[in-house]
Amino acid sequence: MQIGAHVSISGSVANAVNNAIERKCNAFQIFTRSPRSWHAKELEQGEVNEFKDRLSSSDIDRHATTAHMPYLPNLSSPDKEGYDKSIKAMVKEVQRCNVLGIPFLVTHLGSHRGTGEEKGIERLVDALNKVAETKADVTILLENTAGQKNSVGSEFKQWAEIFSKCKQKNRFGVCFDTCHAFAAGYDLRKKQDVQKTLKEFDELIGFENLKILHLNDSKGMLNENRDRHEHIGLGQIGEEGMSEIISIMNKKKIPMILETPIDDKRDDFGNIEKVKSLA
Repeated sequence: MQIGAHVSISGSVANAVNNAIERKCNAFQIFTRSPRSWHAKELEQGEVNEFKDRLSSSDIDRHATTAHMPYLPNLSSPDKEGYDKSIKAMVKEVQRCNVLGIPFLVTHLGSHRGTGEEKGIERLVDALNKVAETKADVTILLENTAGQKNSVGSEFKQWAEIFSKCKQKNRFGVCFDTCHAFAAGYDLRKKQDVQKTLKEFDELIGFENLKILHLNDSKGMLNENRDRHEHIGLGQIGEEGMSEIISIMNKKKIPMILETPIDDKRDDFGNIEKVKSLA
């Protein structure tokens, strides 16, 4: 089983590997820079080398590591200045991943800000195709959304449409977020619900395109469109659904990344152990 968490790079990006090992992870996700700023400090060669050395000497497969795009870029934005800035930020992020040897970059699909799904998707696809022109050994993973107002890509059919319009197929894959899918109306509470939902996913998008799973329970109810992650088994999806998801991902050999809370109820250590107990 490849299971991990989103880990901190505080101090140096190389510290991410130690943080993952400390949590008994054999997969992990990072932000390569601050996710709440447009500015990105340049990676120093020393920390890049240290990151690669620590990773290669660990038991973590490089292909079970991923980076996540910062929060500010919006690839579906109707604002030209913000849109162009978002594309440049993503190109830079692809380049940073390439330097670090991280094979995947997860991206949110953005908000059309009231201009309509069709126009939002058109801008999104154009942006993704421009970013894919960047020479790098990095696969861009399109993450499904929770169905918040003005967002795109929450319905599998629309997610598949976006994915199908990406021209360089070898440069794209998908990242499935369980909380987002549940919030968007895809039931994952019972074993048969999980099987039905993932069958639909496979028919429309294909397991061969799934490179990373974000394993998160949900604070919000089914089809409530709330992007609120909960501890594994303690949310509205619950243990039965989580257990079946874990079982299927193990069989498919898909790395699972937790983006669960850290609070008085549980932390990363507790959630990793919970996943292992449900496996």
